[in-house]
Amino acid sequence: MTDYRRLRVALLGAGAVGSQVAALLRRHADELADRAGARLELVGIAVRDIDAPREADLPRELLTTDAESLIVGSDIVIELMGGIEPARTYLLQAINSGADIVTANKALLATHGPEIFDAADQVGAEVYYEAAAAGAIPIIRPLRDSLAGDRVQRIMGIVNGTTNYILDRMDTEGAEFADVLADAQRLGYAEADPTADVEGYDAAQKAAILASLAFHTTVPLDAVHREGITGIDKAMMDAARHAGYVIKLLAVCERLSEASGSESISVRVYPALIDRAHPLASVHGANNAVFVQAEAAGNLMFYGAGAGGVQTASAVLGDVVSAARRHIAGGVGVGESTLADLPIVAIGRVITRYQITLEVDDQPGVLATVAGILSDGRVSIATLEQTVTGEDAETARLVIGTHKALEQDLSETVDRLAASGVVERVVSVLRVEGD
Repeated sequence: MTDYRRLRVALLGAGAVGSQVAALLRRHADELADRAGARLELVGIAVRDIDAPREADLPRELLTTDAESLIVGSDIVIELMGGIEPARTYLLQAINSGADIVTANKALLATHGPEIFDAADQVGAEVYYEAAAAGAIPIIRPLRDSLAGDRVQRIMGIVNGTTNYILDRMDTEGAEFADVLADAQRLGYAEADPTADVEGYDAAQKAAILASLAFHTTVPLDAVHREGITGIDKAMMDAARHAGYVIKLLAVCERLSEASGSESISVRVYPALIDRAHPLASVHGANNAVFVQAEAAGNLMFYGAGAGGVQTASAVLGDVVSAARRHIAGGVGVGESTLADLPIVAIGRVITRYQITLEVDDQPGVLATVAGILSDGRVSIATLEQTVTGEDAETARLVIGTHKALEQDLSETVDRLAASGVVERVVSVLRVEGD
């Protein structure tokens, strides 16, 4: 057996992912040593409760409630606690003690990423976070390294498994939102409080991370436009299917060209219609996918499990091996590239398309009135379908597809339609992506 140098590894957190990481580090110690060029010695696991039940059988002597003592002297610190504090404090302590850090903490990176990365730069440490954006899918390293010489134009991602599971079942089975959400909670896909998932907060955190990497610009979380899926119902799903679309919660990160010749970026999360022929339309269940459009490389698709203890542990261990190799090679860590510093525009300045569903009075002249409101708002009609509804046939449903227009114009036009005397109800407004 090769006599490798030993690197001390501290693990913070032993939940679903942490317990799997610990088990795999011990089970595959020899293989990982061969790959890393160093023996990875798990010196301890910081937990809140030593006696709590865990998914993997871990030696009790490795467990401790004293995270700070564990961090001191470690070469690599893996943070899988989640949340902001004390994870932020512990990671800063680890960096200042000379350790490289590995984290899957999307919330922390989305809110305090610049502080963490700056601290690492100051001491020549490195931050690894492959598992923070899309679970087991390798997307961080391709954006940070493989595409560093290219210009990423656009990213569209399904980055939340819970919402994809819900929307997929609503689409394929005709199920109602509340029923599928209850199933997702029972199966463990959704938390008892599903707000972070169904309101788009989780996806927004991941979008901020992906956009920061893709466009070499710090993207604060509050700059990400966010909408959730709680307003999606069976009727909207049926209408989307009839029109050849599927509804997905998308994280969209886009490079925009301004009239002045300068560039800006847009980062947004919302439920959107996507053509069933698009690769993202075939992402089913709780899986994730990220579709990248780059100037030279063209279209790239990354697909796989977006969550799960052992799946996410795979991404974490890949980072641990990378950190170990860096320790063996020596030298300072590679800092994050945010020098482009592109301005981030508000949602109103984005060019997009809408599908607008209206209930209107079934009277002569209504179509002309609706068309006039759209024209006055600088919104052009691409498609229009009318269906008579109601027992007395006094109401019609209009499904209007627009050409691309400024988001602000589209939004204001919908408001004017809602306030007009001919529109009984704005049934739904969905953006169309994937063109």
